[in-house]
Amino acid sequence: MTTFIAVLYIISFALFIYGLMGLTGPRTAVRGNWIAAIGMGIAVIATLLTPGMSNWLLIALGVAIGVVVGVPSARKVKMTAMPQMVALFNGVGGGAVALIAWVEFRTTEGYAHEPAYVAIASLFAAIVGSVSFWGSNIAFGKLQELISGRPITLGKLQQPVNALVLIAAIVFAVVIAVGGDAELLMIGLLIAAGVVGVVVVLPIGGADMPVVISLLNALTGLSAAAMGLALDNTALIVAGMIVGASGSILTNLMAKAMNRSIPAIVAGGFGGGTAVASSGSGEVRPVRSTSASDTAIQMAYANKVVVVPGYGMAVAQAQHVVREMAKLLEAKGITVAYAIHPVAGRMPGHMNVLLAEADVPYEQLKEMDEINSEFAQTDVALVIGANDVTNPAAETDPGSPIYGMPILKVNHSRSVIVLKRSMSSGFAGIDNELFYDAKTSMLFGDAKSSVGEIVEELKAL
Repeated sequence: MTTFIAVLYIISFALFIYGLMGLTGPRTAVRGNWIAAIGMGIAVIATLLTPGMSNWLLIALGVAIGVVVGVPSARKVKMTAMPQMVALFNGVGGGAVALIAWVEFRTTEGYAHEPAYVAIASLFAAIVGSVSFWGSNIAFGKLQELISGRPITLGKLQQPVNALVLIAAIVFAVVIAVGGDAELLMIGLLIAAGVVGVVVVLPIGGADMPVVISLLNALTGLSAAAMGLALDNTALIVAGMIVGASGSILTNLMAKAMNRSIPAIVAGGFGGGTAVASSGSGEVRPVRSTSASDTAIQMAYANKVVVVPGYGMAVAQAQHVVREMAKLLEAKGITVAYAIHPVAGRMPGHMNVLLAEADVPYEQLKEMDEINSEFAQTDVALVIGANDVTNPAAETDPGSPIYGMPILKVNHSRSVIVLKRSMSSGFAGIDNELFYDAKTSMLFGDAKSSVGEIVEELKAL
């Protein structure tokens, strides 16, 4: 039986890795998800076959509750709310690890007679899992707009408070590790770690939320791996390390895409979703407005149109009507492509997911490094709800908070049309210099309605 279980684990790990490879591209992502899910199913079976496994009724109850809650939630969630679901599900994983660590503390009477590595790994898992759970819940609240997307800080006291609660969690862990077995110690550890998660994520604004989600995901993976080490559970160790390593790599890539360091992001204070735009000098700067009719005519006579989607497109759920517009342009012999910035939206790959849902051909989705060289040959760049990721100030204004952040260089196009509800700022809370460019026209209104009007005008041409 031991050999059989080991073989099942090896098979499941191979499927994990193979499935992860599939997630590197939109065309293979669905298949990769299924392969990894099958691997997880095999790992669960292997764990249940482990000698000494008991309480089958409780296990079955837990599985049933998970299925009843998880499946309908995942099936009904709108694609625009996917970042919130990712944050919430990730937090549940961290919370589960923290609870397992608590149970391990109770069943071993404070890790009495357990090797030191078991206590250390379990306590590490408890701290990181609790941080991930509460931090992910705050991220969910910000994304769902239950909590303000703007940074919520204690000012100069923020970093001292962060350090204080983290030190408190570590002190509880040290006392337990050296022999403390009072349950209040473990409860204190979990509470202190939970406060760390809350006070660290609250000051982080909407502009950094994609990186935060990725970072918390990596933390959940690391906590699971540590708990697997404490429980001698191979599945938890391997799966946790895969999630932790991939999440860490993604976090680093996302931070680089914003020209931000991870410590600076964790320090918080950048990017509020409801900040008011300002020109800095208080002056009113003129912009040029356009209409759906003029936009349709301009695109109909273009050779190449590049659509630049952002969170505004997601909020308006305009992806399907955008695809309809693209089909009409393609029928007229116009080349259409989609420029994807790595941090557009509120989670990694958010725009890719939305556009794939609307059956946009994968070969039309162009990553930033690939599409930037094509803007100079683009007749019309149609910006739909994107803001900070198209702001030329990132390249021209050393005093801008986004200076140095790689952007989609839509200002190099022959003309730019921006679909936006108003002149309000993006998550970074600053003016977008693109709006005032002589080549830019603004089409104000709900993105879905505006694109729908453009579609009707194109049909009439």
